[in-house]
Amino acid sequence: MNRSEEIKNSGLKATLPRIKILEIFQKAQQRHMTAEDVYKALLDERADIGLATVYRVLTQFEQAGLLSRNHFESGKSVFELNEGHHHDHLVCLTCGRVEEFYDPQIEERQRAIAEERGYALQEHSLALYASCVKTDCPHKNSR
Repeated sequence: MNRSEEIKNSGLKATLPRIKILEIFQKAQQRHMTAEDVYKALLDERADIGLATVYRVLTQFEQAGLLSRNHFESGKSVFELNEGHHHDHLVCLTCGRVEEFYDPQIEERQRAIAEERGYALQEHSLALYASCVKTDCPHKNSR
C-alpha cells in the first residue's frame, strides 16, 4: 500500500504535506520524532511545509491512528508510526535515546495489579528512565 492509500484509508485526504510527513516517518532511521525533528527533516528535503502544518498533521495522524504520541521526560511530544503492536520504552537520561522493548512478564504483572485493585486494564504506557552505563555507547556524545 502506498503512502497516499494509507492516508486515505485513515479517513484523511492525501495532501502533499501529509504524504511528505508520513514519508519522513517511514524512511527515518530515528523511530521517535518530535514535531521539530520532522520539520528539520522537511527542511533538509527542501519541502516548503511550515512548523504549524507539521503540528496539525501530526495531531491528525494521531487521531487517525497512523501515529502514536508519547510524552517522555523532555516534556515534548514524541511521535512514532503506529504499527499495531504494544511495546514499552527505555529512555536514556544521558543522550535521550529511546529503545523499545516488550516483556510478557511486565505486561502480565501490570494486568494483575489492575485486577487486584478492581480494575480492568484498557491500555497503558510504561517508560523507564535510566542512564546508559555502556562504555562503548555510540549515542553518548550525540546530545
